[in-house]
Formats: sequence, C-alpha cells, structure tokens
Amino acid sequence: MINSNQATNPNSSPEQEPAPSATQEATVQTQPEQATSPRNVSETPFAESQNPKSGPEPPSETEADEKRRHNFVMLEAALYVAGRPLDVNEICSVLNTRSKKKAQQLGRELIAEYAAKKSAIEILELKDERFVMQVKAEFTPLVKKLVNRPLLSSGPLKTLSYIAYRQPITSKRVIEVRGQHAYGHVKLLREMGLVAPERNGRQIVLKTTDYFADYFGLQQDTSSMKRDLKRIFGETLKDEPPP
Repeated sequence: MINSNQATNPNSSPEQEPAPSATQEATVQTQPEQATSPRNVSETPFAESQNPKSGPEPPSETEADEKRRHNFVMLEAALYVAGRPLDVNEICSVLNTRSKKKAQQLGRELIAEYAAKKSAIEILELKDERFVMQVKAEFTPLVKKLVNRPLLSSGPLKTLSYIAYRQPITSKRVIEVRGQHAYGHVKLLREMGLVAPERNGRQIVLKTTDYFADYFGLQQDTSSMKRDLKRIFGETLKDEPPP
C-alpha cells in the first residue's frame, strides 16, 4: 500500500532527513561562542613566561670558553714578545680589563699549564706583581751561545759579569781590573738599567738591578744569583783576576 505523502510527491525520497524546525535553528544560532573564542593571552601564566626580561642575555658557556682561551693566548703572546717581565697593569692593558685579580689569575693558570707541559720554557710570577716567560735555568748553558741580547758585545759583557759576581764593588776597582775602557762599559750598563750606583757607607758602589736578574733569568737573591752566574758566565769569570 502506498503512503499518501508519497502519492502526492512522487519525487521525494524515503531516506531524506527532515529539515530542522524553526525552533531547532534558533537553538543552533544561540549556542555560546566562548568555546571557540580565545582567552585573553595576557591573563595566562604561560604568556608571562614567554615575556623575556629586558637586558642582554648572558654569554653561553661556549662563548665564555672562547673568550677565556683568547685572553690566555694573548697573555702568552705578550710575554713572549716582550722578552721581559710584564707587570699586572701591562697585562690588564693587553687583556683590555681593569681587573688585576683576573689578570693575576690568568697568569697563574698559564704558569700551571707550562709546568704541566714539562717544557724548557717556564712562566714565573715575580715579586711586585710581575710575570715573565723564560728558559729554565738548567737549559741556559746549552743555548746561551744562541742568545741574541742587544748591544752587549764581549767587552761590556765581561765587565757586567765581573760587577755581578763581585758586587757590591766600587767603580774604581772595576776600572783597575777591567782597564780604562770599562768607563764606557759601566756607562752603557747603567743606561741599559743593568747596573746602578748605590751608597755603601761613604762609598758609592755598583750593584746589578732587578732588571738584570730578569734580563738573564736569574734569581733576585744575590747568593743564588752568584751560583747561577758561575754556570752562565763561567768561562768569562775565569778570565777575570780575583778582587
């Protein structure tokens, strides 16, 4: 038997869903939108965590290591090129820092690194906040013939070794032993800062300076220095008559 609706509308399909009523359409249109509406971002804790603080970021560990290594090699190069002790102010200038503590710490780390190498070269921390790179004392006799020290020919060098080994000594005694040419030697040595006059009672005597010890890599203590002088200037000292 045919349904009356099908009879009046032959094109209608029995599987077609009925259209929503007006009441249902109104219900769909009035659904709340807060599920699809985003929350205020500034109110969420996550948003606050995404807001970085002002100011430069601290350097990464890699950047800090690279900067430290750069300072390390800069100090090493400065000590090598100088060929003399550098005080902490000069080191600060090389490292472009005002921190003396930082400069000293870096110098001491360089000392430790060279000590670990067991190299013929050593870095020493001297008095008055100075650091020096030099050949170790036990290697000096082996390489002294290759040393290229400026403006010290054989004559001045012999006069210097005589003063150094017998100090304190008067200029008169130096001239008596080394001859009249020693006047020029003493003048040159004083200009180079290797020897200096010093009052000893009523006499003026000649003594080597701290720079002399640094220049030849010797200890500042006079007795220790004389032991080293025998090793370094041994042949020269043999040529000199006793005082």
